[in-house]
Formats: sequence, C-alpha cells, structure tokens
Amino acid sequence: MSDSTGRRSAYARLLDRAVRILAMRDHGEHELRRKLAAPVMTKNGPEETDATPDDIENIINWCKESHYLDDARFARQFISSRSRKGYGPSRIRQELNQKGITREISESAMRECDIDWAEKAREQAVRKYGEPLPTEFAIKVKVQRFLLYRGYLMEDIQEIWRNFAD
Repeated sequence: MSDSTGRRSAYARLLDRAVRILAMRDHGEHELRRKLAAPVMTKNGPEETDATPDDIENIINWCKESHYLDDARFARQFISSRSRKGYGPSRIRQELNQKGITREISESAMRECDIDWAEKAREQAVRKYGEPLPTEFAIKVKVQRFLLYRGYLMEDIQEIWRNFAD
C-alpha cells in the first residue's frame, strides 16, 4: 500500500514540476520532456526522479489537453522574442529546430508572424554601424557578414541598400 502511495506522490511531484516549468514561460514538448527527465537539483546535489517514461508521457498529454503545452504557440512567441532581440529568420529557424519544433510548425509560425525582416536587418545594421549606413565596399561587407551571422537572409540584407539608394 505504501508503494502505491509513493508512486502517486512521484507522479504528483512530476506534475507539479511540469506546471511550475510551464508557469515560468512557454516550452516546446521536446524541451519539457528533457526537463522532466532530468535530475532535480536539491541542496544536496542532483537527485534522480523516480518517474517512469509512462509518467512523463501522461503528464505531457495532460499538459497538451489542458492547453499548457502547445508547440505552435511556443514557436510564435519564440519568433517574436528572438526577432525583438535582433535575430533573423534563418537563425530563429535553426534555434527552433534545436528545441525540437518540427519544420512544419516553425514554417507555419514564420508565415503567421508579421515581421518585416528587411526592416529588422536595417535596424540591427544602424544600431551597430550608425546612421547613415556605410556605402564603402569593405565596410558594407562587414555589415553584411554581421547580419548574416545574426541570421538574416541575403535578400533582406541587400534590400537595405536598395532602399538606401532611393
């Protein structure tokens, strides 16, 4: 009898942990699974959870049914957050992929977001290199390299100077 009570409390503790994790910020399913399977840090160091893979699966399903866990919502919020921090679409796609978000969900979220990537690229270039943007070839290449590193597409980067010439 005490074994089933311990089993129930392990599940309850894991469910509590999942809700706490999701209360902080949205997570993708893959990311939440990883966090639930990881050892819990206590004052005595890492402590293994006695949760089974079935427990984790049941909690993931419960979180989805309760609308606490939604990969599409997570992707939209992630895109919005990372774009505000100055990252471009290819970098954001790569990060979503690393977080276990499927290509279909991330592409759908990218289509839904209303972000002018060329304008975002221009904002980043001006923030780093000042206004007016450099027109000298060597410095222009530096700006392009910087924006490519931040994850902007070459077509958006070239749009900056096309609009600049007007």
